[in-house]
Amino acid sequence: MSIFSDFRPFFLIDTAFMGKANRLTFFIILSMVLGIGIGYWIHEASSAEFISGFSKNVKLLSTVFIRLVQMIIAPLVFSTLVVGIAKLGDLKTVGRVGGKAILWFITASLVSLLVGMMLVNYFQPGHNINLSQADTEGLKDLITKQQSFSLDKFVEHIIPRSFIEAMATNEILQLVVFSIFFGVAAAAIGDYAKPLIKALEVASHIILKMVGYVMNFAPLGVFGAIAAVVATKGLSIFQFYLMYFAYFILGILLLWTLLLGVGFLIFKGRTVTLLRRISGPLLIAFSTTSSEAVFPKLTEELERFGCRDKIVAFVLPLGYSFNLDGSMMYMTFASLSIAQAYGVHLPLGTQLTMLLVLMLTSKGIAGVPRASLVVVLATCSMFNIPPEGVALILPIDHFCDMFRTATNVIGNALATSVVSKWEGELVHGEHHMVESVKS
Repeated sequence: MSIFSDFRPFFLIDTAFMGKANRLTFFIILSMVLGIGIGYWIHEASSAEFISGFSKNVKLLSTVFIRLVQMIIAPLVFSTLVVGIAKLGDLKTVGRVGGKAILWFITASLVSLLVGMMLVNYFQPGHNINLSQADTEGLKDLITKQQSFSLDKFVEHIIPRSFIEAMATNEILQLVVFSIFFGVAAAAIGDYAKPLIKALEVASHIILKMVGYVMNFAPLGVFGAIAAVVATKGLSIFQFYLMYFAYFILGILLLWTLLLGVGFLIFKGRTVTLLRRISGPLLIAFSTTSSEAVFPKLTEELERFGCRDKIVAFVLPLGYSFNLDGSMMYMTFASLSIAQAYGVHLPLGTQLTMLLVLMLTSKGIAGVPRASLVVVLATCSMFNIPPEGVALILPIDHFCDMFRTATNVIGNALATSVVSKWEGELVHGEHHMVESVKS
């Protein structure tokens, strides 16, 4: 009787949670199906003017959902990261955990870039791109963003000018920098800072409670995002880009195999549990093409999996800035495909140089919309590849973005879990939940 009573809180919470999670997953999948169906019907049966108006209006559903999530990201990052660092204890521990995280990020990024490079060289997908399908209007918007891509902007993305400004603009990397300084200072002060740390811990729990409310809007956001893009472009876009898209999906599958293979080596059978835990956030990220939209929920799910809150709070925000595996793979894949489409020959040495350039430049655009394409545009200009070639891949980019965003989520979930394991801070999910209930 006493054994069962000890675990009763976990069973009650987990059963209730899984039931709610399954319902949300069902409604998200239903929303995707409805979005594709209605979007395709509008695309086939309506005038261009009506399609434009419909897409603009229905996309508001996605905008509302993403903005609701963005509303809670900054306070969540600040509160959880400060509490996590304060719990880590000292600058030496912060440096050790950060060093392990950066080691994973660099290794995963290089592997991702190499996967993209090898695929393009072997399958030559650029030769299948139809030069007449370029999206020149979309390119104009990217050029505007690319013009602000410089060393100055790189520094600005890292060092906050104002904590309030970083909060207001959701500059996660700037928030991470400020929170590290704040958390280390709080840990150095010791007992005097404990009331503030306790207050921030309470705030983080309140914000995570808000996450549950916000996630109820996810199906509407998913419907709006899918319906808008299908209504505008239709499904016929795939016939023009079938081979390019197919090879890209092959690259994503290869990257998933490598990432999950490492996961199985480190976690054994618990990798399946991790995938089950993050399936909800993964689906939302896939359908909205926004990894930012699942940051709060992913934080919660990794803690449910057994990662300590102090590790999650520190590593996950760093990962969102430095560990975008799907995007990294796509950068080499897209850049070299454009070169092939225009018949620009790049020797292996030049390609390896491009890989290293992408490795560095991609770290400075955290928070930039369609960041992958902005980096590709800058890289093409640097290596004498016609930058207007980016317009060739814009029509299919939304669908590619769905897969690379989901890959980014998996990569960051694995990175956080691996660092937790290396630190000896990965506990069994059930016991972790019991401890949370008791506290």
